[in-house]
Amino acid sequence: MTIVENELETPLRPSEAPARPAPDDATRFVGRPIPRLDGALKVRGQARFAAEVPFERLAYGALVHSSIARGRIAEIDTAAAEAAPGVLLVMTYRNAPRLKPPLLMMADPKGASASNLPVMQDDRIHWNGEPVAAVLAETQEQADHAATLVRVRYEAEAAATGFEEAKAKAHPPENILGEPSSIAVGDAEAALSQAPFKVDQVFRTPRHNHCAIELHAVTVAWEGGHLLVHDATQMVHLARGTLAAVFDIPEDHVRVLSPFVGGGFGNKAVWNHHVIAAAAARLLDRPVRMVLTREGVFRATGGRTVTEQRVALGARADGTLAALIHTGFTAVTAHNSCPEQFTIPARHLYAAETMHIAQQVTELDMVANTFMRAPGESVGTFALESAIDELAVAMALDPIELRRRIEPARDPTSGKRFSARHLLQAYERGAQRFGWNPDRPAPGSRRDGEWLIGQGVATATYPYFRMPGGAASIRLGIDGRAVVKMGAHEMGMGTATAQTQHAAQLLALPMDRVRFDYGDSDLPTGTIAGGSSQSASIIATVRAAFEALVSQLLVLADDTTLAGLRPEDVEARDGGLGVCGDPSRHVSYVTILRRAGRDALECRADSPAPAEMEKFSMHSYGAQFCEVRVSAVTGETRVSRWVGSFDTGRILNPKTAASQFRGGIVMGLGLALSEETLFDERSGRIMNPSLADYHVPVHLDVPPIEVIWNDIPDPHSPLGLHGIGEIGITGVGAAVANAVYNATGKRVRELPVTLDKLL
Repeated sequence: MTIVENELETPLRPSEAPARPAPDDATRFVGRPIPRLDGALKVRGQARFAAEVPFERLAYGALVHSSIARGRIAEIDTAAAEAAPGVLLVMTYRNAPRLKPPLLMMADPKGASASNLPVMQDDRIHWNGEPVAAVLAETQEQADHAATLVRVRYEAEAAATGFEEAKAKAHPPENILGEPSSIAVGDAEAALSQAPFKVDQVFRTPRHNHCAIELHAVTVAWEGGHLLVHDATQMVHLARGTLAAVFDIPEDHVRVLSPFVGGGFGNKAVWNHHVIAAAAARLLDRPVRMVLTREGVFRATGGRTVTEQRVALGARADGTLAALIHTGFTAVTAHNSCPEQFTIPARHLYAAETMHIAQQVTELDMVANTFMRAPGESVGTFALESAIDELAVAMALDPIELRRRIEPARDPTSGKRFSARHLLQAYERGAQRFGWNPDRPAPGSRRDGEWLIGQGVATATYPYFRMPGGAASIRLGIDGRAVVKMGAHEMGMGTATAQTQHAAQLLALPMDRVRFDYGDSDLPTGTIAGGSSQSASIIATVRAAFEALVSQLLVLADDTTLAGLRPEDVEARDGGLGVCGDPSRHVSYVTILRRAGRDALECRADSPAPAEMEKFSMHSYGAQFCEVRVSAVTGETRVSRWVGSFDTGRILNPKTAASQFRGGIVMGLGLALSEETLFDERSGRIMNPSLADYHVPVHLDVPPIEVIWNDIPDPHSPLGLHGIGEIGITGVGAAVANAVYNATGKRVRELPVTLDKLL
């Protein structure tokens, strides 16, 4: 694996900013490969995560999980657990405080929960793994031991745990992230039947779990009627709103702190353990820490759901598409709203005369599934891009050439203009860097001893999002320092570093005089770290706060240099405001504040509406190039080389961006070759809830990964950028499967591509 330096993140503290040589322009930071500003804290062990915050009289919690998928608790015996050494409380539905149901994410504007089921309020069981008891003790070891002593007898009921059986009752979701669940253009089935070249296949993907390095953890304490929460979350304000609603207290009585998160990928939301920990802390009148075991993460928090997808393509002799069909099923629960929108790529990627795109959901008794890195797109591109490769083979066309022939001039389903689309350029640059041969050798024709060698390619894509509802403030001090505040999130992707770069450049201040504060619900409202939306959302909001700041600085300025000028007449320059086009007219921030008799000036602004999302079709793109070696003896597949070529607008920080792209590709290799959450449909139990049995890529599984990008700004997004957290995983599954076909001649249409499918 290619190593990227300083992959750790944290908030900037001015005294900790490393000294760096000044560039030609000492305040031009955007686009520079600045190392992550929090790296030193993490490698020294000084960054405190949610499970490391100290409290006096801290109690430790452990959960007892249900062993049936549906039914009720007939009897629960906690006597032995209560008598165990160190035990302070055993909480069940019988003694838990009366609480309101959590607010559902994507269904309630303040919702951060993947499920709206009441938490430990009655004897009902909704999935195998649901927490039915919580044991609180003086030490974690005591709590863990006592949890094994709780005895539960259930009355099981018939549960819906079989995907095939549940498909008979499938129904369309209400919408798919704001888009209709189905789209029809012309008669696609008729066009498919008449097309001279066609592909019509079914693709399947399994359940996946996020497996972040940091276990889900929360440390909570009540002070009077106020709740303090130290959490591992990617949505501090939604977590605050949800917990306030559950406990029926004002939002300003809840404070959520989350300065460091050890990975999230969509799963660090509000789950049962948050509510249980806070409820137990209220009963005990002591701070409580609840850290899920790795098994608990699998069984009590959801991941990606199973999909079954039909992709049918009908092409004319010239390679243009007469028909594009992408339909299928996903599994959800009756109490959440995450449909795994696998049809999104097919709606926006390729031109076709007729289209039929639809998906349905089946409801199962399982832990609520939730968003997982590029939800929908990661598995949707596996099916679509595998089918594109099959069509290219059937037509004896280079798969890149086929994509050139079906490149749309406008969005195929909405008809909107693209805000920026340079996918073919990404393919050209990637093909050159990879050494792509448009005349790929026939499957099975390249060999090195027992190893069959193949190459594959696939398109990466992910929508552009910018979330409304945020706010930010900027404080300028008489000491010449600035603090930018927004309740945003740092999960390891470099947000704090990139946003400090942007703020320093915006204010025309050195980076060591700018601090970006985040991860605290007491700060101005931040949007979630999800949907690859955070960077654009923060930057748009901070720029709005900067405009308000400039207006107020001009009001304060009594110097003739700036008197009577409007905000559009000035620019930030050399630690102050200067007149546009006149280098001689300039006043520093410190001078303005001193003359006004002010120690500081702070201005706040709300996020501007994301109008660009309504006007344009906005997406990020990429081309994934893969080389594999497959053992002709065992079927083992090794990825030997990778190039990812991306079109994602302007790049804020090449160092952290490269790390994000590579991280997504590595996660995609797991999706392609090894990851699968095994679900026992007889009992509804997850069978491999550990990193010993759920196989994520390790160093020896990951080849050298080269990433390049166009770096062409999108003229319609803030600072020309797109989010990049999720696009790296898209297209990876298909690129691997297409390379495996080129190596072996065998098409694998069900992930993961394991050796048993190649023998």
